[in-house]
Amino acid sequence: MSRPGGATRAARALCLAAPALAAAAVLLGLPRIAQDSAYHAFADGRTLLGVPNLLNVASNAPFVVVGALGLLALLRGRPAPVFREPWERTAFLVVFAGTALTGVGSAWYHLAPANAALVWDRLPITLVLMALLAAVVGERVGARAGRRLLPVLLATGVASVVYWYASEAAGAGDLRPYALVQFVPLVLIPLLLALCPPAYTRGGDLLVALGWYVAAKLLEQADAAVFAAGRLVSGHTLKHLAAAAGAWWLLRMVRSRRPA
Repeated sequence: MSRPGGATRAARALCLAAPALAAAAVLLGLPRIAQDSAYHAFADGRTLLGVPNLLNVASNAPFVVVGALGLLALLRGRPAPVFREPWERTAFLVVFAGTALTGVGSAWYHLAPANAALVWDRLPITLVLMALLAAVVGERVGARAGRRLLPVLLATGVASVVYWYASEAAGAGDLRPYALVQFVPLVLIPLLLALCPPAYTRGGDLLVALGWYVAAKLLEQADAAVFAAGRLVSGHTLKHLAAAAGAWWLLRMVRSRRPA
């Protein structure tokens, strides 16, 4: 006879797998999504203090700071952040290492925007999203599921960027897998929070962090409109700051949460 708890976990896993598979089927059923030829033409291309695209470059500094603070909190924090299992600490080490690397990769890319440099911007972003998704699955569905998913999700994120770059080099650029890696965590994490009981406190911080990430994506789309409003700062520069604020909320959560 199966245990009720096991059946409940299986039902939760099915509820989460169904929308993920549906999203994958819809997205991959669409025609390939090529990189916009104007993608690298950001609204604010000013050279200031001798640095090309200075504000888009410098606005990546908060990623490096938050990522470094996150790594210090996990490795040397007093009091140390609480984790039920060692692999959960590993997942958040990847989250904050990826955050710091996002700052470095994005700054490098914005010095001379091109596809080859964009790879080093996008790769660490996938590490952050996939490690965070695995951590939330481990907390809300089951530790075993999260532990097993962590390497699979990380490999999937990296593969999505490698596939995009290889397809661009072949003259048939396709962003669909990378778009899926960006979209699925934004859907599944709120579902996990709504359907599954928490193992830790401060689950609301996850929603705040995701809210900042959504705001960042909206600012990215409004790059030129924001810059035209006063020609002081662009939407893309503000996108970096909003996304870094989301990473800060994750750090705040990890530092403060306790077993539920």
